[in-house]
Amino acid sequence: MPSATGDDAPTTLTSRQLKSRLVVADAVAMAVGVVAAFAIQAILRPVPRFVMSSHLMLVVASLPFFAVGAGFNRLYKGRANERRMEEASNILKAVGVGMSGLLLISLASQYNELSRLWVLLLAFSISTALLLERRFARSLFARMRSQGRLQRRIIIVGTDAHAIGLMHAYERNPSLGYKVVGFAGDDDLGERGGVAVLGTIDNICHVLDEHDAVGVVVSLSSVDSDEVNVLTRRLTDAGYHVALSSSLRDIDIARIRPQTLDGRTMIYVEPVMRNGWQESAKRTFDVCLALTILVVTLPIQIIAGLLIAFTSRGPVFFRQIRIGKDGELFEVLKFRTMEHNAEQRKHEFFDQNEADGPLFKIRKDPRITKVGGVLRKLSIDELPQLFCVLIGSMSMVGPRPALPSEFEQWDDSVRERLRVLPGLTGMWQVSGRSDASFETYKRLDLYYVDNWSLLHDLKICARTIGVVLTGRGAA
Repeated sequence: MPSATGDDAPTTLTSRQLKSRLVVADAVAMAVGVVAAFAIQAILRPVPRFVMSSHLMLVVASLPFFAVGAGFNRLYKGRANERRMEEASNILKAVGVGMSGLLLISLASQYNELSRLWVLLLAFSISTALLLERRFARSLFARMRSQGRLQRRIIIVGTDAHAIGLMHAYERNPSLGYKVVGFAGDDDLGERGGVAVLGTIDNICHVLDEHDAVGVVVSLSSVDSDEVNVLTRRLTDAGYHVALSSSLRDIDIARIRPQTLDGRTMIYVEPVMRNGWQESAKRTFDVCLALTILVVTLPIQIIAGLLIAFTSRGPVFFRQIRIGKDGELFEVLKFRTMEHNAEQRKHEFFDQNEADGPLFKIRKDPRITKVGGVLRKLSIDELPQLFCVLIGSMSMVGPRPALPSEFEQWDDSVRERLRVLPGLTGMWQVSGRSDASFETYKRLDLYYVDNWSLLHDLKICARTIGVVLTGRGAA
């Protein structure tokens, strides 16, 4: 399907216009990178002016190589740059082609004044400038699509529950830039989920043309496999985009490998390795980070403890039994942010619960003290959990540690989250924290368990910093 960098027809700009703007932005970023390389070179190891002029001529002469690298690595194909890491890889490879061209020109012209330091600086600064520029462009496109601009109209082939779920998924994610204009199926025309069935699969090309759609998403659960093959060939030959939706869910795309067997398209899912060196690496990461944060925040924790002790009755710390890895019980430790008898009064507020499922949450809980409200807003109340990380009952990153009362209401799928240690932070917290629904909370935690990697932990920790600083979702 068309995607992130906008190589497909938007509503306010043509594909050619959008691509040309991206080319200009890349050129400006490259120029900034070249200037930065010269500036750093002048600071670290100044060279004569004529050498700098010769270096600049080399850059100009190598521009066709950078252009070839960008084209060959599909920097202007949205489908090849859906994920940030994918786009970053394409950028680095394109810069590699350009720098190789520069070195070849230098070699062919027998230019002997080329500085290795400057070559390294140039590669680094151009890469950095392009990565930053593309990240800004990506966020700009996402914002415009969320505002209803740059949208691409699509039709969902199929009318079953899975097809309707796909429509709702696109509606929940407007930043992807897709607008579902209707369904196509072989049953009676009508509505599915409030959206019209526009025609049959046989006349799909006419339906796409009539409704100015750029492609289809096929619900494989409602379309016969032979029909899918014919449909895919027909639509791609006609210039339409085709995406096939499988029943796989919450599997990181990085784990998926396409394979072929006797002409059939196969999908291989890489296993997640949680034992061996990966487990040791995660434990080392947990201990080192927890110790570092404890030392850095010790003055803040002392002040927080004193404020709690002097402003309200009760202990400084709040202790509570939670469900840990493999269902084992452990005691979680936090700074107390509520009145000392808050747990005994919980039943008084059941009718005010704003969370769904087994969760209990009140945005403006009257049991929270004034100091506690500040501690929660800044996430200072969570810091004592670092001791739980050090003793091994929790991890820095993992699913939210649940209460035994919540555990009793879980179905079998939710209990899969107990395969790993609960975390001080996690995907649920950085994706909205207390604002998220139970269904979102469940799916994000299961996604983390199913796709764990140390890189994911690092990303979540980095995102947690932004969440804490803004106070987003804290309650």
